[in-house]
Amino acid sequence: MIDDNELAAELARDAGARLLEVQRSAEPAEIGTAALKDRGDRVSQEFLATALTEHRADDAVLSEEAADDSARLSADRVWIIDPLDGTREFSENRHDWAVHVALWERGELAAGAVSLPAEDIVLSAADAAQEWERPARIRLAVSRSRASALVQALAEELDAELVPMGSAGFKVAAVVRGDVDAYVHTGGQYEWDSAAPVAVARAAGLFTSRVDGSPLEYNRENPYLPDLVVCNPLLADDLLRRLDALMERES
Repeated sequence: MIDDNELAAELARDAGARLLEVQRSAEPAEIGTAALKDRGDRVSQEFLATALTEHRADDAVLSEEAADDSARLSADRVWIIDPLDGTREFSENRHDWAVHVALWERGELAAGAVSLPAEDIVLSAADAAQEWERPARIRLAVSRSRASALVQALAEELDAELVPMGSAGFKVAAVVRGDVDAYVHTGGQYEWDSAAPVAVARAAGLFTSRVDGSPLEYNRENPYLPDLVVCNPLLADDLLRRLDALMERES
């Protein structure tokens, strides 16, 4: 039987291929519309749900695009998926969107993959850890829209470069790939937004936590998980210290 990390990568890759086909088949008038977003969500969700039933019928699933079944709370294994992370970017025919497939098992993220279909890249929690060096100037991944006041204040303190990009998964992937050094999010997310990216980031040797430094916990009754830090491990202590001081100043 295929192992969990291999399955996560295979499913994320195959879902991404289906989403690329949805993009290619879209009419010009559909670009940027809710209809194209919805079609992408539906196609990817249907594929992933069917594939997980086929390959891991006894496991529970938590998905952004499906009703939440409370039975997952007593399950030993729960797949946490985001069939299309970055619907806006997807609908605009941009490249910075992703597919997330993660496995939570008995309190820990046990497997995960993030597919960047438009770049033909799949990052896996089975990939080898990397060696990290302290950057000369820190680069922070931020939303394409305005960065939060906290992140802007952090960037000013660090004299950091703000690098705008699309979905949450794409931002974490940018840290994993060394394109940026940190991603700090405070604008509200759910478990499916970060589970697979965090699994991949941890495997790469990156630091991950809530903005207050507390652990990220998954498969909770309420899947709302509003904030996230993923960064070069050599920057973690300084980032958390500065974030703590900034939040104290705001309160």
